[in-house]
Amino acid sequence: MTSDPVRFATRLNSFASKPDAYWPAGHGKPGPLDLAARAATARGLTDVDLNYPDHLGSDARATGAAIRNLGLTVNGLAMRYYSNPAFKIGALTNPDPAVRREAIDLTKRGIDAAREAGCSLMTLWLGQDGFDYAFQADYAKLWADEIAGIREVAEHDPDCLISIEYKPNEPRSYSLMPDCATTLLALGEVGLPNLGVTLDFAHVLYADEQPAFAAALIARHSRILGVHLNDGYAKRDDGLMVGAVHPIQTIELLRQVRRDGFYGPIYFDTFPDLSGLDPVAECEANIATVTAMLKVVDTLDADPDLAASIARQDAVTSHTIVRRAMFGR
Repeated sequence: MTSDPVRFATRLNSFASKPDAYWPAGHGKPGPLDLAARAATARGLTDVDLNYPDHLGSDARATGAAIRNLGLTVNGLAMRYYSNPAFKIGALTNPDPAVRREAIDLTKRGIDAAREAGCSLMTLWLGQDGFDYAFQADYAKLWADEIAGIREVAEHDPDCLISIEYKPNEPRSYSLMPDCATTLLALGEVGLPNLGVTLDFAHVLYADEQPAFAAALIARHSRILGVHLNDGYAKRDDGLMVGAVHPIQTIELLRQVRRDGFYGPIYFDTFPDLSGLDPVAECEANIATVTAMLKVVDTLDADPDLAASIARQDAVTSHTIVRRAMFGR
């Protein structure tokens, strides 16, 4: 473990949940800085991620400064391809070269905006890049266009980290980047040093992957640039609070990413708005959960019997050690 304090980031749109509990009647729809101001009241929160172009306005530099004045840091930006309805059948893989160029140029502007806002991380969730039907797509061309698009945007600013966040589907029936192995295959083909992977816990679950195993593969073949924690029932992107369904797998993931050298912000990609939860209380609960889990990780790392039991694949002994670390003797 590092002696540096743990940083926690959050999804800004979460803080639109239960608006009447925070803003007075007649306030109107809260803007990005309203949401950031509400997020800043969550104890322990240090960072926010912003969507591009939704949250940046006309002056990314001023937006970044305003968020810092709230006591928060802009961890990174996340691209959103909603500005043109044509993106529904592909952003970097759109069959129309003009639309594909528009998506690539929009991403480059997003990278520039990230730098102006004071951060150096751009997350690409390429949810529109995929297909829905047999005989809809030329798969070889889709793949070639995706690789070319990722390469071009990554080359735009070599000092800005570009992280691919994979997800099995939604909004497309099949995503071109559905899982860990396919994403690593793409990054290996592009072969640029500023690329990496964002691991979203719920996405990993419903890709039918074990989170810590996916993290270990990423560390071997690329690097983790983002950890998005949440939880779910492995059927869809539920966005539940951290540890609500899979606490042991979450602890194993945290242990794995720490062993592999990831000490960036732990980001909460949760959806309190779907259940009408107080987003500040929900964020603070996530922070408390992860803080407790990291203490468990410390305890486990200090126990030589755990490493020995894992080395011989002795699940009974390893789970006994984990249970005691979590719940006491």
